[in-house]
Amino acid sequence: MQTEPRPMPPRVQAKPKCKISASRKLSLKILLLQRAMEDLEQEKVNRDEEKVRYLGEKLPSLQMSGFAMEELQKLCKQLHAQIDVVDEERYDFEAKVNKNNKEIHELKLKVQDLGGKFKKPALRKVRVSADEMMRALLGSKHKGSMDLRANLKSVKKEDIKQEKVLTSEVGDWRKNVEAMSGMEGRKKMFDAAGGGQ
Repeated sequence: MQTEPRPMPPRVQAKPKCKISASRKLSLKILLLQRAMEDLEQEKVNRDEEKVRYLGEKLPSLQMSGFAMEELQKLCKQLHAQIDVVDEERYDFEAKVNKNNKEIHELKLKVQDLGGKFKKPALRKVRVSADEMMRALLGSKHKGSMDLRANLKSVKKEDIKQEKVLTSEVGDWRKNVEAMSGMEGRKKMFDAAGGGQ
């Protein structure tokens, strides 16, 4: 009987040691940060220039001197029409941005779910009274108090005395059982039945 040769386990390669010294790493990091700062400043300047150029195209300079009243009214109507168009465009862009933000948020949640690396928070024991719990669940709808002692029926001492009188009239069954137990109880029952005449 021949045994098959076992496959060799894969070799685990050790990570090669970094050949860059710590001071060299620090200097490279500083250079990268400086380059990033320069790029950010250049991007800001480009954005400002683009804004000025766009406003120059969309908003030509106004010359209102020398206009008659009718021409000024026409100009105002044109400006109002342009404002309406710009407001519609702004609203559309805002709606698109909000929609895209919602989609991004949903996709982030899906990625988190697929990753399965959601860390469950450590739960703590919290002592909560019944009122606080009902207030948390129902919010402003919760009006009544959950103080159970307040909802109990109040009993006065006079009521207790009356109940004792009523129970003593009926008779305590334990006394009857004790009296009728043993030979004496049987004799009483025999006598009561008329057997001992």
